[in-house]
Amino acid sequence: MTATIDTRAQGTSPYDADAGLAGIGTPPAAHYASHTTSRSTSHTASHGGSPATSHAASPTAAQTGFAPAPRSSAPSSLPNGGAAASGTGFRRGVITVTGAVGPRYGEILSPGALAFLALLHDRFDARRDELLAQRQLRRQDIADGSDPDFRASTRPVRDDPHWQVAGSRRAPGLEDRRVEITGPTDPKMTINALNSGARCWLADAEDASSPTWPNVVEGQLSLHDAIRGTLSFTNEAGKEYTLRSTDIVDLPTIVFRPRGWHLDEAHLRYTDANGITSSALGSLVDFGLYFFHNATELINRGRGPYFYLPKLEGYKEARLWNEVFEVAQDALGIPRGTVRATVLIETLPAAFEMEEILYELRDHCAGLNAGRWDYLFSVIKCFRTRGESYVLPDRAQVTMTAPFMRAYTELLVATCHKRGAHAIGGMSAFIPDRRSPEVTRKAFQQVAADKKREAGDGFDGTWVAHPDLIPVAEAEFDAVLGSAPNQVSRLRDDVAVGQHELLDIASARRAGATVTSAGLRSNVSVAVRYIDAWLRGTGAAALDNLMEDAATAEISRSQVWQWIASGTVTDDDQQPITRERVSAILADVVAALPHGDGDRLDEAASIFRAVALEDDFPAFLTNPAYQGHLVGSPADRP
Repeated sequence: MTATIDTRAQGTSPYDADAGLAGIGTPPAAHYASHTTSRSTSHTASHGGSPATSHAASPTAAQTGFAPAPRSSAPSSLPNGGAAASGTGFRRGVITVTGAVGPRYGEILSPGALAFLALLHDRFDARRDELLAQRQLRRQDIADGSDPDFRASTRPVRDDPHWQVAGSRRAPGLEDRRVEITGPTDPKMTINALNSGARCWLADAEDASSPTWPNVVEGQLSLHDAIRGTLSFTNEAGKEYTLRSTDIVDLPTIVFRPRGWHLDEAHLRYTDANGITSSALGSLVDFGLYFFHNATELINRGRGPYFYLPKLEGYKEARLWNEVFEVAQDALGIPRGTVRATVLIETLPAAFEMEEILYELRDHCAGLNAGRWDYLFSVIKCFRTRGESYVLPDRAQVTMTAPFMRAYTELLVATCHKRGAHAIGGMSAFIPDRRSPEVTRKAFQQVAADKKREAGDGFDGTWVAHPDLIPVAEAEFDAVLGSAPNQVSRLRDDVAVGQHELLDIASARRAGATVTSAGLRSNVSVAVRYIDAWLRGTGAAALDNLMEDAATAEISRSQVWQWIASGTVTDDDQQPITRERVSAILADVVAALPHGDGDRLDEAASIFRAVALEDDFPAFLTNPAYQGHLVGSPADRP
């Protein structure tokens, strides 16, 4: 039996953007035509002459012949080189492996998996490019003085009281998410996270992971083995790490975070039906490999394919992910709605479209997360040229009690609970140090206060970055939740947040927060040390008793750029922040850091200059750092 992969919604709603909301989406005919011509790779065959609508009858990869199409000219070190995306006999797009192959890489980069990635790229590669172009236009509009606001054209979505998201219904392991631990997917961290006692683990292929080729593929191997209960690891000193249980339902529920739409994967090449070749998309590579290898296994073992979606800037990007989920589930014979996604609201534009994002993903949506650090980065990025009234103080002084941050988190909770979604709190950067009781005491104190506020505000769960913080955070949520798995039923009808509250950036400095010479130096030091660690393959780095990742490095470098562009003066010494001043601090910081074999401090300093001290402001530091410094480096080789 064969079937057609169809990304169109089953049925229509007066609130579907493509069914006629003015000002958003595209006309239905154009929308569907765009998927059935050059970008479509549907499996087709006779099924009464119409698309198959029975999800249970959808074929598995093996049944549909996701067979590899040998391509001898492909510059690949794997057998067969690439794989065609279509099972119909017509050649479509091809994914080719160009990265070096280490032990067991062929298990992840199998012909079937490459075919699945090619299918996803055929359907969604061009759409992703369009959305990134729209991001840039919107960012320029904001820079030119147009403030983001709630869309008038999508007001019917917000005003309709009836629709709800899937939430945790029929999603085993997602009912109680009161404490989630975050971390990269290398074998040691995977085992530590799954042994931690948290309710969920954010298995992070994004900000907490440097996207070296080994990290990408071997991280997938770690997840593959952990899900099957076979993962173990022995470090160089001979210490063995094993899972405390081989039954995945005894361990934290895995929620996998792929890379954002903006990142490419240089070690896989996508050639479309017209013969145009480009790097594969990091988001589709991460999602596709994890889903292809593990979705059915997770379901069979009492869990499901659950995801965090990072860096979304609006509902159209959520719609794209929803269509990816539909195509992926159909292709592997998994009922639609099995996937659950939690969206990180970590960009300023997305804060104005939370309800629309939930709506677009409603059949696949579990909740929203307050991604506080990337949110601050986005605020700086959006308003970096808008003058002194939009300048944020030292990062350490921008707390979650700042009025504009409180508005963002309270709106998130209210929006989630209105629609039956979980609201997950953000990560406090403080981490304990088992060698320093005083550092640990302060970390516990800071984290407890942060989590007490979140639980009291109505969040259903929160993040921690260290196993020792799990009991601290759990105690605060236990005090509010008791034996209940969540507090989704607690509606925050008292919350009234509008455009002014979300955009009152100056409220932080009005409350007394300042820009200091110590904060300036800290930004330079943190950014350089983090970039150095990232270039050596480490995406989550403990620096100055804080857990730093790509988001906090982005804050550091973007603050410096904005302070220079705005002519900001440090409050403690009344000295202007200039390129010359920052350059001198940078030289001093690099000279004071210990140098040794394998360090990449000079390159890190060069990257910092490019992303913080030049006239141009790259949207993400990781894009130029990846292409220009990480790919092909020693850390990038198996």
